[in-house]
Amino acid sequence: MSLLMQNKKTFLVILVLLITMGISLSFALKKDETVAKFNGQAISKDDLYSEMVEQYGAATVDKIIGDKIVAAEAKKQKVNITNSILNKEVEKLKASYGGEEAFKQALESNNTTLAFLKQDLKNYLTIKQLLEPQIEITEEEMKTYFDENKDSFAEAEQIKASHILVADEKTANEVKQKLNDGGDFAELAKNYSTDDSTKDSGGDLGYFAKGTMVTEFEDVAFGLAVDQVSKPVKTEYGYHIIKVGAKKKAKEANYNDSKEEIKETLVDQKIDSEYSTWLENKKKSYDIENTLEEV
Repeated sequence: MSLLMQNKKTFLVILVLLITMGISLSFALKKDETVAKFNGQAISKDDLYSEMVEQYGAATVDKIIGDKIVAAEAKKQKVNITNSILNKEVEKLKASYGGEEAFKQALESNNTTLAFLKQDLKNYLTIKQLLEPQIEITEEEMKTYFDENKDSFAEAEQIKASHILVADEKTANEVKQKLNDGGDFAELAKNYSTDDSTKDSGGDLGYFAKGTMVTEFEDVAFGLAVDQVSKPVKTEYGYHIIKVGAKKKAKEANYNDSKEEIKETLVDQKIDSEYSTWLENKKKSYDIENTLEEV
């Protein structure tokens, strides 16, 4: 995700803080009602609100003004990010994280939700459609970027694997015997695996290259044939039973194969760098009064 999207996410968090901690409190508390005490000294709702306005107010007001300018410009130019477009972008993000479960974990680790991400993404896609027509990417720029980042466009050997993780060797041998007797790997993963992030998807770990998993796991996994199931493998996490579903051979970097991705990356970079200038220029076309000055 681009820097612009990351910055806008920060502003959204600030905005939510102001709304939930400031405006909502104004309904729940009287003007001088105490929200906390320090050594017996009251901290009122007004103290809290004033502190938050002082720290975050100017940035939040700027963010709101910027969003209103973007919305007005989008209306003028008939830019509309439909749910279909938005959902396609979300699916791309899920794929880039390796699937639904990994995507959910990423949201949780960043303390955000799918709803916030969609709003953030919608804002960015709107800005992108507004700015992209004025952005030019040359062949020379793309080739330079490829040469400077060639390693990132090469693909290492990858495998798609699933695992069943259990705490002890006895249970691992029991699960392995059930598999030998014709048991379904996915069902056994749901019933036995202690890996809560993958058990409901049949233990699916998606595709991964060497250097992603612990050594003991990788040494066995990369030595398996497609559809082959391993014996119990001990790691620091417990005992794994591994099944390989597919393999991808290593692939050298190729400029022509990477052109579309390179162009998209360079467009995002230029939007990030040009957005502030674009916004300041657009402000001249609107009647804006901001009485909340930066402290």
